Amino acid sequence: QVQVVESGGGLVQPGGSLRLSCAASGIIFRIYGMGWYRQAPGKERELVAVITSGSSTNYADSVKGRFTISRDNAKNTVYLQMNSLKPEDTAVYYCNAVTAGGINYWGKGTLVTVSS
Repeated sequence: QVQVVESGGGLVQPGGSLRLSCAASGIIFRIYGMGWYRQAPGKERELVAVITSGSSTNYADSVKGRFTISRDNAKNTVYLQMNSLKPEDTAVYYCNAVTAGGINYWGKGTLVTVSS
């Protein structure tokens, strides 16, 4: 059974930092591209950052220079380090695992709230 489980969300003040984790099981983790997406209230889900099976990365313009995605294949885990957080980063953050053939799994999300 495949499971994708996010953790690490919470309430943080503007300018603060959080690290999200996403643990995947039931898949051959190293062959999957992994991504973080977010959905703010009333908005569409959007891409935040992705990391390929070869550890190439790509970021949304809105988070470049502030967020860093990384993966640990030994732990079947992908991380999102978020620094200099802004109120507009408030959203539910979702983890996605995808193969080159298009097999796709999603987590249930973790809420990040940036507020003073």
